[in-house]
Amino acid sequence: MRKLMLTAIAAGMLLSAAPATAQDSSYKLGPLWTAARIDVADGQYENYMDYLMKTWVDNQNFAKSQGWLLDYYILDNMNPRDGEPDIVLLTRFSDFPSVAEIDRRNAIINKRMQQDDHSADVASGDRGKMRKLMGSVMYRELQKR
Repeated sequence: MRKLMLTAIAAGMLLSAAPATAQDSSYKLGPLWTAARIDVADGQYENYMDYLMKTWVDNQNFAKSQGWLLDYYILDNMNPRDGEPDIVLLTRFSDFPSVAEIDRRNAIINKRMQQDDHSADVASGDRGKMRKLMGSVMYRELQKR
């Protein structure tokens, strides 16, 4: 048993001593994706879609024109089961912005929408009548090297 353990330790040391560049990874890190999960309140689907198609899409297009995001999608869950969202909002962007950049972008969006942080928060709360945010997930795209 001791001989087997020593052999395993020696083999591990040999493997870890191999140069790190001996085999490059077959993938590289790509863009980030966020998936916001939305449960639309009963009787509010058309109202929420009006908001998405007018305000949300307009802001996404603006963000895309600024280079802040790569693309976005609105997905309809065609057959939601209990606990699943009705709508998924996907956003694809190249990388995390700095805190200073987030503040800069928020100021631009607020000016563009003629709002401040307080009124933006109130507007988000008002949309609570139409939908419930079920949370979001962030993914990192893996690409072939």
